Amino acid sequence: MQSTVPQTAPGPFPAVPTTKILAIGTVVAPITPEQRKTIMTREVPATAQLYLAGKIDQWYVRKDNKGVVFLLNLATVEEAHEMLEALPLGQAKLMTFELMPLGPLSPLYILLENMK
Repeated sequence: MQSTVPQTAPGPFPAVPTTKILAIGTVVAPITPEQRKTIMTREVPATAQLYLAGKIDQWYVRKDNKGVVFLLNLATVEEAHEMLEALPLGQAKLMTFELMPLGPLSPLYILLENMK
């Protein structure tokens, strides 16, 4: 699973910590019936284990049927990349992820400044 990190322009607000990672997964090639049998029977339990361990907060299927979307309880893109690469689809190089770090809504600093 390859990952990309979108570039963000510096803003007028103070930096905030990364509290979640949005992971948008795309299947890179059609999964054959044999792969579905061998890989997916390991992928689903491995993903469920990450959910039960609190690393996956929310998980969704893409409505275009091209992959999945995870909201991860991780603080770095590197940690997310390593975790997703370890899944069976990642090991088979059948899925890529766009990884986007998320944090608290920094424009709220304006409200705090106005309250002083």
